[in-house]
Amino acid sequence: MEGRAREAAADRFDRRDFRKALGQFTTGVTVITTRGIDGRRVGMTANSFSSVSLDPPLVLWSLARQAPSVADFTGASHFAINVLAAHQHHLSRQFSTPQPDKFGGVDCCDGTAGVPLLNGVIARFICRNVRQYDGGDHLIFIGEVERYDRFDGEPLVFHSGYYQVTTRHPECVQ
Repeated sequence: MEGRAREAAADRFDRRDFRKALGQFTTGVTVITTRGIDGRRVGMTANSFSSVSLDPPLVLWSLARQAPSVADFTGASHFAINVLAAHQHHLSRQFSTPQPDKFGGVDCCDGTAGVPLLNGVIARFICRNVRQYDGGDHLIFIGEVERYDRFDGEPLVFHSGYYQVTTRHPECVQ
């Protein structure tokens, strides 16, 4: 029944138009990184990052079930969420494109469990991989934040199919 219900829901929407509607929600851009089961560095661009809880400190992100890195992320003890700065749109593209070495030319260092940490980002969260949930055609990963870093800078955001930069609202004074 669940399979048929999922198909029926998908038939109600034009997939491209539905995706455009979802694109109206502005998101930050992240690169999620881990160490593969064979020890290689693994990374991918994601805009599905969200906070879940402050106590305990939990975050989530999602990964398409057909992504080549599914086994690496599900088998990893840790992953990192690297929040990209406005000037790092090239990294977003690099990690969203299939390539033999996505880390070529990338300034990074190793964190907990050897997880690659990108330098020059505005924030990064090193997480213990605590749980995955079924999310339809995606897996939802829950991570417990063990360490984080926050840096000054403007975020890279994605809206309506394009990279954007943010500005302060003129009516909001701090």
